[in-house]
Amino acid sequence: MYEKFDLLQSARLVRHYITNMVDPAYDNLPYWLLLPNKKPAEAAHCRVDDAELVGSWYEGLTCCMRMLGDDEGEEVRQSLRRHLMKSWGEHGLRFCEKYPWTHTVHASFHEMGYILPAMNLITAEYPEDEEAERRTAALVRGMRELVIERKVRTFWSGDSEEPEPVYEFPNDVYLKYGGFDLTRHTGRGEQPIRNAVALPALVNRWELKKDEVALDLAQGLANHVLGVSRYFNYKMEFFGHVHSAVWFAAGIVKLGRLTGDARYIDKGKGIFDYALSLSSSFGWLPEYAQWHPMEEEHCETCCIKDMIVCAHELIACGYTEYWDVMNRFARNQLMENQVRYTGYVVCDNTRPDENGVTYREIDRRMLGGFTGGSEPNSISLTRFRSIAGCCVGTAPVALKTVWDDAVTVENGALIVNIPLDKETAEYTLASDIPNEGRVRLICRRAGRGGFRLYDWIRRPELYLNGEKKNALEENGAVLCEVAAGDELELRFALETASHRERVRGVDYTVVARACDVVDLQPRGEHIRLYQRDL
Repeated sequence: MYEKFDLLQSARLVRHYITNMVDPAYDNLPYWLLLPNKKPAEAAHCRVDDAELVGSWYEGLTCCMRMLGDDEGEEVRQSLRRHLMKSWGEHGLRFCEKYPWTHTVHASFHEMGYILPAMNLITAEYPEDEEAERRTAALVRGMRELVIERKVRTFWSGDSEEPEPVYEFPNDVYLKYGGFDLTRHTGRGEQPIRNAVALPALVNRWELKKDEVALDLAQGLANHVLGVSRYFNYKMEFFGHVHSAVWFAAGIVKLGRLTGDARYIDKGKGIFDYALSLSSSFGWLPEYAQWHPMEEEHCETCCIKDMIVCAHELIACGYTEYWDVMNRFARNQLMENQVRYTGYVVCDNTRPDENGVTYREIDRRMLGGFTGGSEPNSISLTRFRSIAGCCVGTAPVALKTVWDDAVTVENGALIVNIPLDKETAEYTLASDIPNEGRVRLICRRAGRGGFRLYDWIRRPELYLNGEKKNALEENGAVLCEVAAGDELELRFALETASHRERVRGVDYTVVARACDVVDLQPRGEHIRLYQRDL
């Protein structure tokens, strides 16, 4: 027997982490930095706790609560909301509070990519919150005020006007007391792409509120990154941060779909396909492209989230081949990158919390966290960001994307895309993968229902209320007519198969049952992954 793909359990675990890895002395301020390898283990505050984390953890916790359908964690969520509503400054930017562990108080444009999605959520959920709407609108307009607008190309051959908006920020940081200081920078480099990760949230802002300034800023940033920045080559390959590049790609695909501009969709697909070429079949992908030797790379959970969200956007544009990518990445490496056992952690519960450091029950509190750097077969606790605050906030976005996409309505038909267990007012879905080749759908409305087919579904047979049916195949799915209360069942041959695959410079034997990897050899350490037999 093997463990099943369980999105709700993963959501419960990461909610546990988010609601416990916070500091009640500072109104539940998150701890980004976790050091489980120290003896004793500890978590410590740093500036980013009140920068990107109050945004990403608000979004992540909201995703978990919506999946689980209850209000557990609401106290912490409202704390994060209060933090979000503080520390706004000139040009509408959100800065951080001046805590003992904070040095220079500044806003990073990369961090606005975490703040704006949270503010979009707040304005949608609390339409009566006029201050949140005012802050969100001001952030969009403030960023628009701060860009350099490239209007004319002056070259040896003469001058020519830019036919479209082209916007870039002068720097990647903006000091609360001093504005742009070009002697300071984050040191991350890659400013065009790092500064443009707010683009998906700008597109969402335009979709939600018809904010034309958000659309203008999104298009101007997209045009700069895709054009004169020269960040991507003609094949949409890049050198650098995979998280930022694929996050950006998801945004431009949606921008292209909503505006009808196919070039944005094509460019986003190119970026996605390049990242896919660096990935394993089961969802491991490097944190950086062409920056280090591949054997030195690690997989940041944020990157898996981006691939899943970008796949969702590409599917919405008609690229249905990416259903399999979403499914495999979610049920394999995304699940394995979550911490589910902490018996190896050494704790000292007698030490008091002080100087922004906590030691109390770290082993219990870190359950459900996500790694910022796994190898395909292991998580190394000695690696910085072995458990990463950024990934804890973004992983739930991937969980909810897959949860929402598990069953969709297409041309009036209820289609199972991702085999898992889920119950709603319209249907009950149950999957026996990877133990048996069987997926069941109980429809609570009359119409058509069915299952998406994949290469790993061998010799499929469709049953309606236990009786074998001659199914109609349409757009990659098998369908038939159902009455309210009918049970559809897809049965298929499920085999244990293995193949060799080179990942991170190492040859692995990947053992899978249907779409679930159940073993990976050679096996890893310190925390071995893919121990899926029960």
